Amino acid sequence: MLTERVSNVPCPGCACLCDDVTLTFEGNELVNFEPHCDVGEQWFRNHNQTIRSTAEVNGQPVSMEEAVHHAAQLLHRADLPLIYGLSRSATPGQRAAVALAERIGAVIDTTASLCHGPSIMAIQEVGEVTCTLGEVRNRADLIIFWGCDPAKSHPRHAERYSSFARGKYTPQGRDDRTVVMVGDAKQVHQWRLDPTGAKPDVVIPLEAGRDFETLSILRMMLRGVALADAPDELRHLLKLMQGCRYGTVFFGLGIAETSMWDGQPHPSIGHINVAALLQLVAELNAVTRFTARRMRLQGDVSGADNVLCWQTGYPFGVDLSRGYPRYNPGEFTANEVLGQGNADVCMLVGAETVPYFSGAARHRLQSIPTIVLDYPGVPLEFTPTVRFTTGVYGLHARGTAYRMDNVPIMLKAPRASDLPTDEQVLNDILNRFD
Repeated sequence: MLTERVSNVPCPGCACLCDDVTLTFEGNELVNFEPHCDVGEQWFRNHNQTIRSTAEVNGQPVSMEEAVHHAAQLLHRADLPLIYGLSRSATPGQRAAVALAERIGAVIDTTASLCHGPSIMAIQEVGEVTCTLGEVRNRADLIIFWGCDPAKSHPRHAERYSSFARGKYTPQGRDDRTVVMVGDAKQVHQWRLDPTGAKPDVVIPLEAGRDFETLSILRMMLRGVALADAPDELRHLLKLMQGCRYGTVFFGLGIAETSMWDGQPHPSIGHINVAALLQLVAELNAVTRFTARRMRLQGDVSGADNVLCWQTGYPFGVDLSRGYPRYNPGEFTANEVLGQGNADVCMLVGAETVPYFSGAARHRLQSIPTIVLDYPGVPLEFTPTVRFTTGVYGLHARGTAYRMDNVPIMLKAPRASDLPTDEQVLNDILNRFD
């Protein structure tokens, strides 16, 4: 059996997009993945599958031309079509999705609306002092993970970019850094830096929903306000922040998802947590150099934000039904458009986040015509009206993806495939409207 080894392959398994992966295939089977990463290896194994058909209508195999015709007819008859997903795609597919949305007057949204949408809203409100992962690797002597467990979500983050990475001004790697974890008191003590179980130097547990209060205390102390009842651990944290040469805080969904309102966790105002964090980071630059970075999850969710921004002016939740872009999270985001019963056709370019929709949104999704473009090996909890199995960017097709720090990475195509790409399917549908 023919053995094929491909080196320096970028991995879209998470938003780290590590580009030093080596894949070994025997025939059609992936037999080795190096260096070790469960998330990345599982991503390639899940999508390196043989499929029964490329196109289906109502669960039955059909020709590609028939499926494209059926999808175009559904979109043509729709009053308010919704296009959602895009984070598991790449720049060519994302651009084609925006072009189709403009042509048919659709609402277009990315998976950011279900994860770091509040963070994007906070950045729009207060700005962001940020950096590339390379800058963190070379300069940061204080690393803070706030509201995230990097060992599970980004297994090689510590090795390549943060805690253990050796850089120009951090030649000893871990020995040159202080690492802090801040998060929910019920979870933070179990969080680790990487899958080997490496622990941070400092752990600061917080009551659920108390991020904003904690950040406010830190900001007040930074401004010189004497707070007699401030916890000693926060005083220690601020001392570390003020005393570092270069600090970076990586924040995850643990801070972006909820905040407290009238003493209760409230999921719709998590952006105020992120805004407080970003303001603290900005104010720290009066005494040292400090930056912030979001721990993005899906492989190219940053790319989806970037493409929508340069095509429409907005990063997610964009309504094009009036012939020009309108932006309003909470109104034009997929969960709300579906949950309120406004969309009458939905096109999913990647359906991996459907289980995170609200019950009302999922019920609506199953009651209207749906068009799904997805990779091999992705299970669905419903049978779409039209389904296209597309080639995998980074495995079957080349393209551009954006790392979590918005650095573009060119994807390779280590395996040949006859599957069409998102770009090809979306452009074929768009051509039916000429």
